[in-house]
Amino acid sequence: MAPEPDQKLRKRVLPFNADPAVGYRTAATSPGGLRGLAELSVQTRQAQRLVLGRAATEDRPAITGLVRFGMLVRHLWDAAADDDPYADEYLLKILEALEQGREELAAMEQDVERLLQGIQGVDIAVAESQKPVRIPLQFANPYGYMGAYLISDYDRFARAVLTGRHVGLLDRDTSERLLGKGGRLVRRAFAATQGYKYCAVTRDDMAANNARAREAVAAMGDLPQAVLTGELRPRIAPEVRRRAANGGAGSTGSEDQKSERPSDDDPITPDFDDDEGS
Repeated sequence: MAPEPDQKLRKRVLPFNADPAVGYRTAATSPGGLRGLAELSVQTRQAQRLVLGRAATEDRPAITGLVRFGMLVRHLWDAAADDDPYADEYLLKILEALEQGREELAAMEQDVERLLQGIQGVDIAVAESQKPVRIPLQFANPYGYMGAYLISDYDRFARAVLTGRHVGLLDRDTSERLLGKGGRLVRRAFAATQGYKYCAVTRDDMAANNARAREAVAAMGDLPQAVLTGELRPRIAPEVRRRAANGGAGSTGSEDQKSERPSDDDPITPDFDDDEGS
């Protein structure tokens, strides 16, 4: 007796464990990588400088701008995906600085807006640039975008402050002090990336207290226990990749074998993964 059609279908094994009723070509064809589009609109020179950063000179230190920040958090994101607890610790600090910066800027902007709206009979609109600079944003992880949000908040705040100065509600010294205070909030968040040293260490290494773990502790110090165990991770963090047993960071291979440090590629990339863990 010939098998029923449904019995024939049940014998087929398709990619992704698809229903056997699906054609093979349909099951085997996957959509390409997602490509996003976002732009940061900058209307003040003060905000533009925070995008560009500053190169170090003989008499002045470097300042981390948005582009450099995106590069540094990309390295941290990749290391956190490899279960590096130090990368998680730095992402926690960066996230706190970004969120705190946005909260403080919002409160400062409200104070200036109340000043602008406090003149009865005169409606004062916050000035806008006739030709804003538009900067394409396609970062490889959420933190680059979050840095852009912080700069956008500062740009809006700076416009309000400069408007208040133009119409005589803020004197020059007060406006410069406010602009400087807001700029420090952005620079502090971007500077939170500093100090991390890539040691290709994982939580398994730390638990084993092997040579790689001891090197990492010597370079960066001890970690809070909750971070060390993975109980505390940033609320925005990559999913930890499954590591192969025959090599790579955190593998059971030789302790002297270290992963390559992530390359200094352009942090603004055209594609992103729809299951990157955020």
